[in-house]
Amino acid sequence: MADTIKKVYKMFIDEEDENGGVFAISLVENPAIESNWIYLSKQHKIELATVNNEKRLLLGPVLIPNKQIPRVDEVTGEEYDIVFDEAVIEKAAQLYMQRQHNNDATLEHEQPIEDISIVESWIVENANADKSNAYNLSYPKGTWLVMAKVNNDEIWNDYVKTGAVRGFSLEGLFGHNLVEASKQTHLTALTEQ
Repeated sequence: MADTIKKVYKMFIDEEDENGGVFAISLVENPAIESNWIYLSKQHKIELATVNNEKRLLLGPVLIPNKQIPRVDEVTGEEYDIVFDEAVIEKAAQLYMQRQHNNDATLEHEQPIEDISIVESWIVENANADKSNAYNLSYPKGTWLVMAKVNNDEIWNDYVKTGAVRGFSLEGLFGHNLVEASKQTHLTALTEQ
């Protein structure tokens, strides 16, 4: 067994940096916060036939307070966690809307995509009485939830409906402070040759 120290960084927004905070939301297969969205549809009755007229709405969390999100330093390979507290999440959500980034989306953090808009954005104030409960979702106080409208046919048909993307992931600029360095015990596998 080998003991290693795993660092935890608390994220913050530099109030003086005009570019700080979230500047896009990405549709991803594996959200770092390990929470997928749901997609909403509605059935309409038109004359004598019932058809499924999809609303093309996605609902899910962008950030969950104090949830440790695993990261890996691309240069050193060191594993560490980041966390966002309620105050930083609220500030990030407000700045995102204030700066009108609600039409800025990417696919897997790689390519910008058109015709996707965040049409609702809110912070959970009461986990037991939040709007998300109507969709059988439950998130802790301080969670940032969004609803996205997808008018892009390719993204809806080839990525959302197929399950190729299942959640939201943020793109942004944040500072960080080391808040904890805890020992993690890792078992080393030995192979006989």
